[in-house]
Parts: sequence; structure tokens; C-alpha cells
Amino acid sequence: MRNALTIDVEDYFNVTAFSGFIKRKEWDTFPTRVVINTLKILDVLDSFSIKATFFVLGWIAERHPSLIKEIQKRGHEIASHGYGHELIYEIGPKKFREDIKKSKRLLEDITGSKVIGYRAPSYSIVKDSFWALDILCEEGFLYDSSIFPVLHDIYGLPNAKRFPHDVTVSSGMIKEFPLSTLEIQVMRMRYRIPIAGGGYLRLFPVGLIKKAIRHINSKEGQPAVLYFHPWEIDTEQPIIKADFISYFRHYYNISKTLPRIKSILSDFRFALMREIMGIPT
Repeated sequence: MRNALTIDVEDYFNVTAFSGFIKRKEWDTFPTRVVINTLKILDVLDSFSIKATFFVLGWIAERHPSLIKEIQKRGHEIASHGYGHELIYEIGPKKFREDIKKSKRLLEDITGSKVIGYRAPSYSIVKDSFWALDILCEEGFLYDSSIFPVLHDIYGLPNAKRFPHDVTVSSGMIKEFPLSTLEIQVMRMRYRIPIAGGGYLRLFPVGLIKKAIRHINSKEGQPAVLYFHPWEIDTEQPIIKADFISYFRHYYNISKTLPRIKSILSDFRFALMREIMGIPT
């Protein structure tokens, strides 16, 4: 069973957790760390002979086109993470369309290849922004990986399908690869534990993440998806002054991210998301 390994390419100051403490117009004043961290990730992937899908923020691609070319040169898939890392349900349909068109055009100009995959900032395709799938389809995207079938204060569709499936929208059809969860039953209640990576990879024991992926692969016969960000492997990044929750979400167990990723990469098979979704190259 092949699983999808994905990297959301953004810098430490782009994240939603710090949006209340850093203004978007201030982003260019911060020292960038995304290039050095992404290159380190590329070297790790080379050492395991693993190819991944990189969901690239357009704002990053615009400033570091050579990094995007290097990702592509090493055989990885380039997909879109939007341009400005704004929550979809906050910016609305018109601005969302402008955002994804700008990002798609940037990435295609840099790589010379079609960009067919998308992931929303902070998984912000929720009940009130489900219309985004229709716009993605209209703008030429063939698959999305934005829906997190859990309950969360920023994102989540708790009752959404857990595994890859087709979604019919008014403009056609788009494939969806939800973020992985482990479903468990306690008494008569069923709960979904988010095990797709990111902060959950830093929060939960790596043994639990591995056990969950094995269960999804062997017991449910489905692929899983693992995600993380370049800043999550960076113990030397600047410290942003923020409230406790934002600080915890961003910095907790940063030093353990890379060792845990390597441990997972050594135990499972991974492939490009477009390959797992059955989309021809």
C-alpha cells in the first residue's frame, strides 16, 4: 500500500497561528527560513528514495522560484497551497478565486507544468466554504486535499468521508483526498483521532501514528496521507511572541519532528498524491 507524503511549503511567519500577531504586510520584514528547511527535507527524501507532493504557497514561490525548480528537479510534484495563506471561509468566493488563479499561474510559469492539486491554508474548506470545490474545478484543479474529517476550532468537517473519493460539483467533478484519521469506538460512541501529521505528529507518540497508518492500510485497505511544514523541522527559527495556544501549536516538540518523520519514512511506502489518486502524469 502506497501512502501520500505531502509538505506544505510556507515559512514560520506565514502560519495561521500567528495571523493575529503578524500583519501580512510585515512578512517581508522577517528573515526567511523556508529555503534552508525545504532543502534539508529534499535531502532526507533523497536518502529514502521517496517522492512527495509539495503544496507550495504562492507568496513563497514568487520570492523563491529557484527553490520550486529544485523541488521539481528532484522528481517531486508541485501543487498549490494558494497564494496568501488566508482562510477560505473568511475571504469569500471572489477573493478565493483570485488567490488560487494567482498561485496556479505563478507555479505553472516557474515549473512549465500544469498544477492540478490544491490544499487550503489551515484546511479551511469547511461546511461554510464547501463552495470552494466548485471554484477549484472551474479553475482546472483535478484534486483537492483540504478536508479534515474532525472537529476543530479552525477547520474540520466531522462527518465527511475519511478516504479518497470523487466529489460532484455543479461544474463537474473533483477528487478529494481527506486528511487521515483513525476511527475508534468507545462504548457506543465513535471518535476520529487526527493522525495525518503536522502538529499531531508532534503531539502524539510516533508509535500511535504508525499503528494508525498500518490499521488504515491493512484493516481498511486505504492509503493514508502524512503532512508537515518546513518550519516544523527548524529548531533555530525566531520565536514569535504570541498567546499560549498559538505558541504551543507552533513550537511544541519541534525538535522531535524530523526524527519522527524519518522513522515513519523507514516503515511505509509513499508516492505522489496524483499517482495515488490515479491521475495520469
